[in-house]
Amino acid sequence: MKLRADHVAGAAFVGFGLLILATSGDLPFGNLSMPGAGFMPNLIAWLLIGLGALLAVRAQESAPLSDIGWNDFVHALTVIVITAVCVYFYEILGFIITMFVMMFALLLLVERRNPVPAALYSLLVVLLAFNLFDNILKAKLPAGPLDAFLRVPLRQLMM
Repeated sequence: MKLRADHVAGAAFVGFGLLILATSGDLPFGNLSMPGAGFMPNLIAWLLIGLGALLAVRAQESAPLSDIGWNDFVHALTVIVITAVCVYFYEILGFIITMFVMMFALLLLVERRNPVPAALYSLLVVLLAFNLFDNILKAKLPAGPLDAFLRVPLRQLMM
């Protein structure tokens, strides 16, 4: 049997799904009418496992692993490193700073965009996302050093 790209990708998805199951096991699952914090990680993990297994089973339709070029390895590694650094600093620096830095770095270093439009775009998207989750959906996000400023009621700022 020839090892194909989808064999490796399918196995990686199955492994990642198993990792999610292992690390989210202590979260309460809840039930369908009132899902707990563990509901979505479990759902995503089982989808990853099932779809990864399906991908591996249908791997005969993909190219052999030896035929795939690794020209984009540096590009992919850059994205992984930037994302990993931002995940590490997420709770320390909060959503706004971390996501701004991540989007700006990806646009600047990976996509090679102009710094000024990249910074403006990153700031706009992050502020809109923060407002959507924090204020409209009431899903409080870590604000980091900006917490004191962001959590001050609007009427206190007006005085």
